[in-house]
Amino acid sequence: QVQLVESGGGLVQAGGSLRLSCAASGRTFNSYCMGWFRQAPEKEREFVAAISGSGGRTYYADSVKGRFTISRDNAKNTVYLQMNSLKPEDTAVYYCAARQGIVVLTTSSKYDYWGQGTQVTVSS
Repeated sequence: QVQLVESGGGLVQAGGSLRLSCAASGRTFNSYCMGWFRQAPEKEREFVAAISGSGGRTYYADSVKGRFTISRDNAKNTVYLQMNSLKPEDTAVYYCAARQGIVVLTTSSKYDYWGQGTQVTVSS
């Protein structure tokens, strides 16, 4: 079992930045691929970014490429999402997710563990 707790959400003006954190329980954090997903009101959950267990491979949705950066600190069992140049369309609840294995996937149904989510609101 892995428990995930997100933090760092909030209200920010367009063009601003936020850094989300996701702290994971357990002793084998580096065996898990980690992903960030988001869900806006009345929309389906969508992939944002993912990172391999070692941190050597990262993947991004086209909508955030060049603005968001995913990273992880395996010594701290934490994954981060640095979000720059935020836009109102980035407004959503952001979820951290984990799946065991070396293959990094962008499909939410392939992830086994989820955090409770953190709200990000970008005002225009």
